Amino acid sequence: MAERKAYPLRISPAVLEAVQRWADDDLRSVNAQIEFLLREALRRSGRLKPRPPAEPVEDDG
Repeated sequence: MAERKAYPLRISPAVLEAVQRWADDDLRSVNAQIEFLLREALRRSGRLKPRPPAEPVEDDG
């Protein structure tokens, strides 16, 4: 798994509540939702390269 770096985040209670509701709707943790939103914003702005496609899994059946 890729290395992760902890980062303390100061966030207003109203924004945190909204992100919590959104995360619940998407079945994610708040942390995962914040990372998802940051990645999407970075990707859309051209500041983050898209992830390479995953290798296909071959079925031996």
